[in-house]
Amino acid sequence: MENYRSTIFFDATAEKVFAALTIAIPLWWTEMFEGISDKQGESFTIRFGEQVFKQFRVQELHPNAKVVWHVEDSLLNIPGLENKKEWIGTTISWKIAGSDDGTTLHLEHQGLHPKIECYQICSDGWKQFTASLKSYIERGQGTPYLKSQESVTDLTQ
Repeated sequence: MENYRSTIFFDATAEKVFAALTIAIPLWWTEMFEGISDKQGESFTIRFGEQVFKQFRVQELHPNAKVVWHVEDSLLNIPGLENKKEWIGTTISWKIAGSDDGTTLHLEHQGLHPKIECYQICSDGWKQFTASLKSYIERGQGTPYLKSQESVTDLTQ
């Protein structure tokens, strides 16, 4: 089964990309962040309001080369989805390849494939937030999920 994959090129150093994936998650993914994401073995949780969260364990950290997160818990309480726990047990791998021209980032979400129910919603989410990651790294301003969106999101559910 083909896992979700994406390749993004950055006009930035591998160090800057690695830092964004380890210490700057609230600046490009979601402001609703808690935990430790820059130490192997530690865990962190991201939230998108009260209805969606993902808890990760940092499995691997290879400075400026690779970041791997394992999903330990998750809730995707999104209208229309029956299986709200599909992310549990999946793994997100970020491989970083720096060069003189910039940095290429290879994202693979192992376990997110077209046969699972949330594939379209989740792959669209990855596209949105990797675009935010690119904007954050290259321009200093991402478009993360904002805490202020929580009340707006809850009203639509």
